[in-house]
Amino acid sequence: MIDSRRLLISLAFLMTATMSLDCAAQATQSSAEALLGESRPLIIAHRGYSALAPENTLPSFEYALTAGAHLVELDYHHSKDGVPIVIHDYDLDRTTDADEQTGRKKSRVDSMSATDLQRFDAGKWFHARFAGTRLPLLAEALDTIQKRGVTLIERKAGDPATCIQLLKERNLINKVVVQAFDWAYLKEFHQLEPNQVLAALGPPSTYNGVKLSDAEKALSPKWNQTVKELGVRAVVWNKQVSKEAVADAHKQGLKVWVYTINDPQLARDLLNAGVDGIITDNPAIIFRALALGK
Repeated sequence: MIDSRRLLISLAFLMTATMSLDCAAQATQSSAEALLGESRPLIIAHRGYSALAPENTLPSFEYALTAGAHLVELDYHHSKDGVPIVIHDYDLDRTTDADEQTGRKKSRVDSMSATDLQRFDAGKWFHARFAGTRLPLLAEALDTIQKRGVTLIERKAGDPATCIQLLKERNLINKVVVQAFDWAYLKEFHQLEPNQVLAALGPPSTYNGVKLSDAEKALSPKWNQTVKELGVRAVVWNKQVSKEAVADAHKQGLKVWVYTINDPQLARDLLNAGVDGIITDNPAIIFRALALGK
């Protein structure tokens, strides 16, 4: 949750983000493919503008678009009746009042229908001004974001075919980016719809059944090659990236985006290492940091 002082600071930073709006407007008219071709660094709003509004909700997405984010990231699961719905966690407790309404803790997203899930309040936990905000269906989120932005869809649970069908129904194939930590999902998605731009999230905690050390989790030519074979166009990693690993990714035709960066100096350091995008909870602060330079 954000306090009043931080809210005022962030709103002030929103004013500095207007320098990015012309660039963002250009991106909204482009496909995901064209956005990947940009030479400028991309600022990606993590779960929307989650420093100012409840994450993964329509208000958060609207704030991110107003701030000029080049991509608006969200997470989705499937409801019990197979409807993609936007929420990060596998259970409902942290970001809804489901436990209050049902009297049960840790109710899973996939244990209820989409209609039931949308009865819960997904805003008042963040601030009273957002009371009454609901979990959006993925279709609703796409309708909101794609009017003036580009969506970065992170799959938390669900099959590729359902997502592909939704994108086709809305004529959004290759007009969004789809990412996942589940590389098998990405491989199947690419086989079903090879035109769609995909991104591989990492690092994995285990690989081939072996738990990885911190050093092994760092982005490397090995990881770049592994994810490229899935058919992805971008590798999305934590801050364990080096200038050499980024250069190798570029040599292999991959973009490198880094999550979740809220420190301005760290963002500048990563961009100096050559990364192509910064995923952040507070896009305006990162825009301001880039405008001020070192």
